[in-house]
Amino acid sequence: MRTRGWDGDLPRDETEARGRIVAAATRCVDQLGPTKVNIAAVAAELGITRQTVYRYFPSLPELLLAVAEAGAEQFLDRMQAFVAHISTPVEAATESIVFTLSTIRSEPYLGLLLQTGENVAFSRGATSARATSYGAQMLARMPVDWPAFGIRDDELPDLAEIIMRLTFSFLQYPADPPHSDDELRTLIRRWLGPALRG
Repeated sequence: MRTRGWDGDLPRDETEARGRIVAAATRCVDQLGPTKVNIAAVAAELGITRQTVYRYFPSLPELLLAVAEAGAEQFLDRMQAFVAHISTPVEAATESIVFTLSTIRSEPYLGLLLQTGENVAFSRGATSARATSYGAQMLARMPVDWPAFGIRDDELPDLAEIIMRLTFSFLQYPADPPHSDDELRTLIRRWLGPALRG
């Protein structure tokens, strides 16, 4: 049984402590699955008390959101590969939504708050300044000449926010019966397309 905090290896500072807690939470997601992760499991993984975890992350949703954000870069890399052939704003928006909807529920980190029922916290995080910044970065990485279509670089965060709001609306309130990927593409192109064509 562990008798010393941090398994005898204290972190140098708060940044390292937070990083270790997020890494431990990620391991717990891998080992236990997203529905069984809790603060006690993360604390046990590190050899610390639950109170220590709470000092850095006041709630489980906040900790899981940090795990999700840590996996965001990998998610963006996969999306970039998926949309590498895209050259127009309409297709960029359409395919980014389709990709996210088809992968996020099985994505072990970005989708974990949805799978544990913390939809409200995740949705709030998905439209935060940090999240829209990630979205704008993703749009900027696409092979689309945005200015040629009348979309300035400083407008990409706004477009990212609209795309994310649509995405999470589809996630929280799916169609009944569900749309196929091609049906979803048709729907998005029909109603979002005119706005992006100017």
